[in-house]
Amino acid sequence: MLSGHAQASQDPTAPLGWQAPAKKQSSTRTRLPQLQSIVCDEFSSCTVILNNVAVELGQRVSGYTLTEIQDDHVTVTRGGKKWRLELFADIVKTN
Repeated sequence: MLSGHAQASQDPTAPLGWQAPAKKQSSTRTRLPQLQSIVCDEFSSCTVILNNVAVELGQRVSGYTLTEIQDDHVTVTRGGKKWRLELFADIVKTN
């Protein structure tokens, strides 16, 4: 009698020809901050809420620098690249 352990290279209960899905490579990219609010006072001094943090022009959150504030959007930069974050971007309707 032969004794030993054999390992199958495939699941013996899987359908014929079935292959396990390829594993996704983990992304090391950081996610853009989420714009939650833009609040300006009567002196045009504005504060922005990004990722639940109050941020003023020139300050950083999650590695991104707030470089521009408008009524309905802000611009953040990181590593020489710019991103425009719109207020209520998820609720845009088109006809």
